[in-house]
Amino acid sequence: MIGGKIAFASGMLLALAGGWLAFPRILYQTRQQPVNFSHKVHAEKAGAKCEDCHSFRDDGTYAGIPTLDKCSGCHTAAMGTTAEEKNFIDQYVTPNREPQWLSYAQQPENVYFSHIAHVKLGHVKCEQCHGNEGGTGALRPYQQDPISGYSRDIWGRPVAPVGLRNEGGMKMDDCVNCHRRQGLEYSCLGCHK
Repeated sequence: MIGGKIAFASGMLLALAGGWLAFPRILYQTRQQPVNFSHKVHAEKAGAKCEDCHSFRDDGTYAGIPTLDKCSGCHTAAMGTTAEEKNFIDQYVTPNREPQWLSYAQQPENVYFSHIAHVKLGHVKCEQCHGNEGGTGALRPYQQDPISGYSRDIWGRPVAPVGLRNEGGMKMDDCVNCHRRQGLEYSCLGCHK
């Protein structure tokens, strides 16, 4: 009787653990970015700041992922000796072809988010929502929910807490919690169209 209960409990725990660890890998499609970009090299060796590449337009809207012209000003010829840089120049700069970057932060169509209001007026640092991207030596894999089409960074709660980022995030709960900490309560229509 006790042996059966132990076997059942062991089997149940094994099944739960297997599902808990395997489900996120099954749910999200993982893809690599087209270029192995190093924020760290650009920040430390080139002295680049976030706003040098990720800038605001004259009307205050956010330009988002930089276009090739931001890169080709410095990278018409190789500045380093890495295979990644040579590959980038050969595949994108020389043929003047835009890399098809996968956006970790693309918000759903029904969400209005103003970067300039948060960065300039609210003094929110990039790292608060995007984490320490500026200190990374390579871009992390992009994970997409095939049902919604959105990045794991902005869609839903983490399924398994193992190996996830601890800093801020771009999920609705992260935004609501930050606003509450700042004493800023708005209606749903403040952010949703």
